[in-house]
Amino acid sequence: MSRRAAFLFAATAFLFGTSFVGIEAGLVSLPPVLFAALRVDVAAVVLLVYAWYRYDAWRPHTRADVLGVVASGLLVIFVNNVFLFVGQTTTSGNAGAVVYGVMPVVAPVFAFFLLRDERLSVADAGGLLLGLAGVVVIVQPDPANLIGSVGQGLVAVAAVCVALGSVLLRRIRPTMPTLALTGWSMAVVAPAVHAVSLGLGESSAVAWTPGVVGAVLYVGVLGTAAAYPAYYALIDTVGPVRANLTAYAMPVVAALTGWAVLGETVAPTTALGFVVVFAGFAVVQRQALVTALCRWLGREPDAPALTGSFETVDD
Repeated sequence: MSRRAAFLFAATAFLFGTSFVGIEAGLVSLPPVLFAALRVDVAAVVLLVYAWYRYDAWRPHTRADVLGVVASGLLVIFVNNVFLFVGQTTTSGNAGAVVYGVMPVVAPVFAFFLLRDERLSVADAGGLLLGLAGVVVIVQPDPANLIGSVGQGLVAVAAVCVALGSVLLRRIRPTMPTLALTGWSMAVVAPAVHAVSLGLGESSAVAWTPGVVGAVLYVGVLGTAAAYPAYYALIDTVGPVRANLTAYAMPVVAALTGWAVLGETVAPTTALGFVVVFAGFAVVQRQALVTALCRWLGREPDAPALTGSFETVDD
């Protein structure tokens, strides 16, 4: 993994992971879909203003750009946010985190049918499942509430749509800047998210305390306007299968953030889950880790020993 990929991976996991604290704080006073709509509003304004200032070609110009905006807006932003926020109102956060963790598992299935440049080996599949097991250890969901809940089903749909959207973005390969693509995706679907909020009868009468304003701004600016472009850039750099491994790192970041900000206790099982998640990540990224270790030791990596992990072929 290159330095750019490592930075984008860490940024995506950190920004999305810490946003859970802001979401938890905001949901105390905000209806869920209205909160999702507000985060999209804030992000759309921030990204489009910056894109207009920063880039000459900040609007969609090609068919790939338009398709990228549609795929991103519909699947990764609209369905993901609406279903995830509504689903979280009827299920526990821990169980939801496990269900959302299927995203890295289903992404290779879509990649198998839609892409030719990512091939999953048996070892890679084992690493993905090991990472999911680590998430289960961290959040420790109640088995009685893990299956059969409508909320769980909505969260699962959200995860599947994000996986599909990430693969489609890789296949479409938009040419416009990532920040502009994300901003247009937000702007296109923002009215639809507000319409769903109104359709659900959510009240717009909100007590705008400093805490609520801070939660909306944090989630909208950092947890959305910064997080989504980092995620899309990661997809462009390493592909959707590896990019979706951030779903395993998010519960780790959320747990550490809860410990640092909210004073929550990190149980021994949580620490064990961290180790299991890292082990799964190491299996998937074994080629990059061995290469980095060999370079650190001043040796050339043995190429034959590194085969079998996400082979890349030219289109």
